[in-house]
Amino acid sequence: MLRKRIRELAAARVRYGYFRLYILLRREGWRINHKRVYRLYRLEGLRMRLKRPRRHVMATHRQNLVIPLKN
Repeated sequence: MLRKRIRELAAARVRYGYFRLYILLRREGWRINHKRVYRLYRLEGLRMRLKRPRRHVMATHRQNLVIPLKN
């Protein structure tokens, strides 16, 4: 029952880790501790999706992209 609910919450909130899911479960009335949620989170094979780092434009390229406006 609990494993199913953790899977549902993780699918609905992809960016949430185990501790945020633990807080949501506590708000729903589940009487559990964070260690059990962490263990079940790992058993289900759930992981947070990693954010891809932003690629910054180099200063030399940035100067080439500037287009002068005509008045």
